[in-house]
Amino acid sequence: MGSESGQDCERPIHRVRVDAFLLAATQVTNAQYAQFLHATSSLPPPFWQAAEFSHPEQPVVAVSWNEAVRYCQWLSSETGKRYRLPTEAEWERAARGTLEQRNFPWGDEPPQSLPDYATRWQTGPEPVARYAPSTFGLYDIADNVHEWCSDWYAANYYAVSPERNPQGPDMGKRKASRGGSWRHFIKVARCSARSSIPPEFQYADYGFRVACDP
Repeated sequence: MGSESGQDCERPIHRVRVDAFLLAATQVTNAQYAQFLHATSSLPPPFWQAAEFSHPEQPVVAVSWNEAVRYCQWLSSETGKRYRLPTEAEWERAARGTLEQRNFPWGDEPPQSLPDYATRWQTGPEPVARYAPSTFGLYDIADNVHEWCSDWYAANYYAVSPERNPQGPDMGKRKASRGGSWRHFIKVARCSARSSIPPEFQYADYGFRVACDP
């Protein structure tokens, strides 16, 4: 986990072990989130009706960390399974797939080498699963929208992180997130790249995908 060539917060590289977990093949879509809104009589997030963000198969955006957690709690109650946000360690494990210490889910080739890269993500995120999945069968795992993680964020956490099932710091002011964004200059993030914002923020390039305990 981590990278010697990335940001300071990605160091040191360290070996991490995580217990088995399931991760959704796609980011949570507008169609899926609409079921939650209807069932819980919740207010929709910002941009819900904006043309650039309202396709049913686009990832839902501008959901705060708190609302993403509420969605997981609702889904758990509906299904009898334990749905939650992934930890940073789980997300990076999933993004790397079968490739150890590569920059991206597909290897080390730059994002510009991806099919149709120059014409994608012009005004917003794409509908999910339009292009090939990762080696673990995950779509858009490092692009489209940033994805919330369960951890509090600390830039120096890797220096004290436990080897098994790290959960992040006990407290903080910002929640961790992973993955790239449709509105960044480089649209795809490296597997080890870390980001964070306060949990109440609602940004048009933030979404989430759910994890589940097997």
